[in-house]
Amino acid sequence: MTNEFALAIHGGAGVLPPADMTPAREAAYHAALARVLAAGEAVLAADGTALDAVTAAVTALEDEPLFNAGHGAVFTRDSTHEMDAAIVDGQGRRAGAVAGICGPRNPVHLARAVMERTDHVMMIGDGALALARDAGIALEEPGYFFTQERWNSLQQTLRMQAEGTLDDDPARRHGTVGAVARDRAGNLAAATSTGGMTAKRAGRVGDSPIVGAGTFADNATCAISATGDGEAFIRRVAAHEIDARMRLAGQSLTDAAEHVVQVDLAAHEGSGGLIAIDRDGTITMPFNCAGMYRGTLRDGQAAQTAIYT
Repeated sequence: MTNEFALAIHGGAGVLPPADMTPAREAAYHAALARVLAAGEAVLAADGTALDAVTAAVTALEDEPLFNAGHGAVFTRDSTHEMDAAIVDGQGRRAGAVAGICGPRNPVHLARAVMERTDHVMMIGDGALALARDAGIALEEPGYFFTQERWNSLQQTLRMQAEGTLDDDPARRHGTVGAVARDRAGNLAAATSTGGMTAKRAGRVGDSPIVGAGTFADNATCAISATGDGEAFIRRVAAHEIDARMRLAGQSLTDAAEHVVQVDLAAHEGSGGLIAIDRDGTITMPFNCAGMYRGTLRDGQAAQTAIYT
């Protein structure tokens, strides 16, 4: 085991089809991912914790309107925003999560407040918002979360639903952001945040805030943040399945993650992917769809970002 840090991030598996991706937009995605990696690196390079690093990285992702979380969250069919987030500390599996909230500028901060300020793991509704106020978390009016692109996507989706022409475009279904990290002390952490699916039913909660489905961390094995068809990730308990394969069957992180994504999920209409890191700093980022906005950074090495391959 080394004492080097490592970080991986994702901006969701709901990538634009290559035919729709202009050079300018692709460059914007790579630049945004690089900024997010820099935010996490600043923590880890200063001997900060993996927990602080994933918080910083996901905060930066939530602030980027290109991604479906925080400022760039999609709309429900009722033209509202409902955001979910979770964070897990690999030391003892401490965890916090929130679901179906709108108000906190950075939902990941509220998830962390649940973990650090309460005896609970998941909170929703007025109680979660009261905690946000008590914790001094920045709150925004609904207009802050409005972006014209997300609004246009809602109108298009509602129109296609009415016409019976709705397709399975992953860009409409897969929006999530997340980060996993290993710090120089060998601790792991994961965080995930999402605005859900465009035109989802109000009250729907996906896998992102569910520990063991879309978010997981344990120093003994791995840290994981998933993105994709949330219902499938919940049913397959995807993140925990990877941990179990490592812990009980002795599989490597790469083998376990590949099997879950390419076999288990793919066989059950579970389109999407995940980022994962193990206790030795090994990173793997499998996906079974067209692409996944993602990036990695290792101690002393240059950052790398990718979308399709």
